[in-house]
Amino acid sequence: MGQEKNAKLPHQPDYELIETRSRLAVFVDEAQAIDTLCVDLEADSMFHYREKVCLLQMAANGRTVVVDPLKLQDLSILNPLFEDARIRKIFHGADYDVRSLYRDFGITINNLFDTQLASMYLGHTETSLEAVVAQRFGVELDKKYQKKDWSRRPLPPEMVAYAAMDVLYLEPLADALIGELAAKDRLAWVQEACRLLSQVRPQENHQHLFLKFRGAGRLIPQQLAALEELLQLRDTVARQKDRPLFKIMSNAALLKIAMTLPTDLKRLKATQTLSGKQLDMYGHAIMAALEKALAMPVDQLPRYPRQRAPRLSPRIPRRVKAIRAWRDETAARMNIDPALLLNKSLIRDIAVNKPRTLADLQSIPQIHQWQVDAFGEAIIAILNSMP
Repeated sequence: MGQEKNAKLPHQPDYELIETRSRLAVFVDEAQAIDTLCVDLEADSMFHYREKVCLLQMAANGRTVVVDPLKLQDLSILNPLFEDARIRKIFHGADYDVRSLYRDFGITINNLFDTQLASMYLGHTETSLEAVVAQRFGVELDKKYQKKDWSRRPLPPEMVAYAAMDVLYLEPLADALIGELAAKDRLAWVQEACRLLSQVRPQENHQHLFLKFRGAGRLIPQQLAALEELLQLRDTVARQKDRPLFKIMSNAALLKIAMTLPTDLKRLKATQTLSGKQLDMYGHAIMAALEKALAMPVDQLPRYPRQRAPRLSPRIPRRVKAIRAWRDETAARMNIDPALLLNKSLIRDIAVNKPRTLADLQSIPQIHQWQVDAFGEAIIAILNSMP
């Protein structure tokens, strides 16, 4: 642990920019013999309505390439490489990348290893790539281009070099973490978590936009109708302007407008949710959306879907408390985030089902095999000791 400076690790990237299918085909052909592929990507979610992958960085056998999907468009040639279970694919914070690669290119990933997840399961509190690289190798990654528009072309060479840096340290980082996880008997935990992570997919669109909106559940039906109309308006404008939603109107502004239901422009301005420029551009459209919602018949007003909580035995809170106390004590002893051992939802499921055997515990849908193997007997013992 600590800063382990390694003279073999480069501080400046030596990379190849790939902008043609023929050059990508050469890389794929040469990569058939590799056993490890380090991967990262850059996207443009801060600048456009529909985000897309703008760069794909890969490193293998000391070679780093930066692929330009905006020039190539079709990256299907990479599919066999990512699907090959023999090749370990190393990411850092893979959730977004896995979803994005599948969404844009249909790429599925086998044999994934996430160095951020690994760091978390070792009890590290600072798990960003720049933090772990600085702590492990004494190298400070420059993040000044992190929030730049990666869809711009041509990209300045310094931005491409910046992107290439993020894959240079993944393999030595993964090797170090794997050794520490194995020493603590936690490697299987991370491997199972990574296998499940490789299967995440982009969320499907809902019929009502408010179903994905935080705070919508607090609204009465008429306010909910107003919120839906406002969300649809913002979505339409953002699509037309090719701008991200938050750059049209903020979530906080839409929620306050939906809650207060102003009936004219003067009252809309009094909410102090929009700038003068936004009021000029969208004020009349907002009022039309609110009028439509207010005119909606009662029987057509949307209602936030709620699952009625089942009637539970009074013994369940006691089981939850007992399991949580054991989990917190165990996590403290292992110096790990308690939620990584058992999250709140899983604790509740265990308490409700009250498994009597390991087979019963294993049948709970959201539990992982490593949790059964590592803690199953302790959990069963707690439950069986309770009246």
